[in-house]
Amino acid sequence: MPKVSRRQFVSSTAFTAGGFVVGFATNSFMLSNILPAPEPAVTTPDDALNRLMAGNQRYMQGSPTHPNQSAERQAEVAQGQHPWAAILGCIDSRAPPELIFDQGLGDFFVARTAGQVIDNVVLGSLEFAIEEGVKLVMVLGHQSCGAVNATINTIQSHGHPEGQIATLVQAITPAVLQAESQPGDLLDNSVKANVALEVQYLKSSSTIISGAVDEGAIKLVGARYDLQTGAVNLL
Repeated sequence: MPKVSRRQFVSSTAFTAGGFVVGFATNSFMLSNILPAPEPAVTTPDDALNRLMAGNQRYMQGSPTHPNQSAERQAEVAQGQHPWAAILGCIDSRAPPELIFDQGLGDFFVARTAGQVIDNVVLGSLEFAIEEGVKLVMVLGHQSCGAVNATINTIQSHGHPEGQIATLVQAITPAVLQAESQPGDLLDNSVKANVALEVQYLKSSSTIISGAVDEGAIKLVGARYDLQTGAVNLL
């Protein structure tokens, strides 16, 4: 085995180390280009709604940027949170708000119940979100909602659901009864009616929410998520 002089060893080691530094710097530069740049702060209700719908467009088109999902973001929000939107959605596993709006850690307050049914705990949670400074509250229903469909089946069969499912059926029944007089698909019309009634309920049942809406501090909107296309449409 040939001997290597001290000078040759030092020279080759320096080259290797230099190569590592250059390679590491290059990889870091490439990684910084891959990760999305931080988005500007949301300052108005219109900003919030536009940010939300732009994220859904990315998701729907199959080009999400996955903002605010880095280790740095995790460390940042561990020190405090400043969500800019509150989403009241269904517990359906196919409709997670952070995914379908392409957002990340610390962006949303999220409340989810079957059929996005509202009780005092949900109402208080949304009031808390408003007092924490959100600019947007969205009630998000979705295509083929199981809770709404169960309510339709119960009404049509004159059935009696077991347990606390009866509470859900009772809450969704007014939407189904309203939709029965409309042409078209009963289930989808009921989903939309349910969202509309929930938006009205939030306005009429909370002075915190209605006051924020009247002052222009927040937008309160209803929307429907399409399971097949990934699109969210405002109602």
